[in-house]
Amino acid sequence: MSSPRPIQKLSEDFRTAVNLSTSPGAVSTSPNASYINQARPRSYSMAKPAKALKPFSTGDMKILLLENVNETAIEIFNKQGYQVEFHKSSLPEEELIEKIKDVHAIGIRSKTKLTANVLRHAKNLVVIGCFCIGTNQVDLEYAAKSGVAVFNSPFSNSRSVAELVIAEIITLSRQLGDRSIEMHSGVWNKVSARCWEIRGKTLGIVGYGHIGAQLSVLAEAFGMHVIYYDVMMIMALGTAQQVPTLNDLLNQSDFVTLHVPETPETKDLMSTPQFAAMKDGAYLINASRGTVVDIQALVDALKLGKLAGAALDVYPNEPAKNGPLFNDELNSWASELRSLRNVILTPHIGGSTEEAQSAIGVEVGTALTRYINEGISTGAVNFPEVALRSLDLDQADAVRVLYIHQNVPGVLKTVNNVLAEHNIEKQFSDSRGDVAYLMADISHVNVDDIKSLYQQLEQTTYKIATRLLY
Repeated sequence: MSSPRPIQKLSEDFRTAVNLSTSPGAVSTSPNASYINQARPRSYSMAKPAKALKPFSTGDMKILLLENVNETAIEIFNKQGYQVEFHKSSLPEEELIEKIKDVHAIGIRSKTKLTANVLRHAKNLVVIGCFCIGTNQVDLEYAAKSGVAVFNSPFSNSRSVAELVIAEIITLSRQLGDRSIEMHSGVWNKVSARCWEIRGKTLGIVGYGHIGAQLSVLAEAFGMHVIYYDVMMIMALGTAQQVPTLNDLLNQSDFVTLHVPETPETKDLMSTPQFAAMKDGAYLINASRGTVVDIQALVDALKLGKLAGAALDVYPNEPAKNGPLFNDELNSWASELRSLRNVILTPHIGGSTEEAQSAIGVEVGTALTRYINEGISTGAVNFPEVALRSLDLDQADAVRVLYIHQNVPGVLKTVNNVLAEHNIEKQFSDSRGDVAYLMADISHVNVDDIKSLYQQLEQTTYKIATRLLY
């Protein structure tokens, strides 16, 4: 067996040869710029900087932001040099119609309703940003047929909503809402009857998307057994199990939480038959959409003692601004619902955390900027998803063609006949329903060529909208 000394000497020689630190805690770093410049072959090409594009046919981009959209989005737009108009609340329809006439982009949350009546006045509108998960406040079909892409934030507030649901599960199981109200009223009521640990209980998640999956992981960490129902087969996280039907979930769950979109299929998803299928003394939580629950049926189930409690964060009709507005004029059952014990009512605050709103501002703000500046529609909820790599900084004589048109035969032939006189560097087209979207980068063009391209494309029969970026 060889002695340790030669091995140690070999180790020292190796470190010296490769000039490594002898510190056992040393962290390797990337080579510096001088090494890269000297060592890499001349044929090696670093990524070229992208060219900043500007619109050919419009002036400064005007952005209207409503409902206190987060500062992170405002910073993104300001850095682009856009004209930003900011409002902390939503606007009445008449004022909104007047404001939207001249803007190129609008950012909203859940209270602003962009109906067909509003959108038909938006002659310059290019894109809509929903700084939230839902998009049901926008007439998506009308927007698409008008050439307006809509973006949202499908997952940035997922963690915030999941944490709220966990808090509500514990609050319901311990009747914390009632105890807090009693203490604020000067009443000391120390009880343990019908108060439970959540460990070992079954949580049923309806809708296993971004929020449902995160909630699943958190619930298991508390020792809950998790089952879920979804219209699609989705791989479970942890030890959660998918069940084949909604009734299977309702029959087995101590807590049922809803995380589904607002669609015709989900309207009154939970009503009298579903409450009857739930376990006696179970709890319902809804942080998805207000129309998913038949609230009058829920009130009846709570009054009869079928359910032991409920937590609602969303409602069929919600006030347009803060104030003492959650009343019977807005929803006929409001007073009756407010009078019930062990019922948690929150004002649509599932995603209302500083972290979530900041992340949403970045996500949606970036998506809108990429669409305005480059035409990239990846992530749009109502629109063909099309993307091309950026133009290089040295491509001074190039133009990017963004052509939105009706999805009918023969359009691409017409468009390519217009583009055929020039060199097409790259091109991509896709369709979604009645709307199609073509992107093409054209090289070796001057200002007169760009003007001619724009005029010819604008005159095509099935054109919805044309934008040229150069």
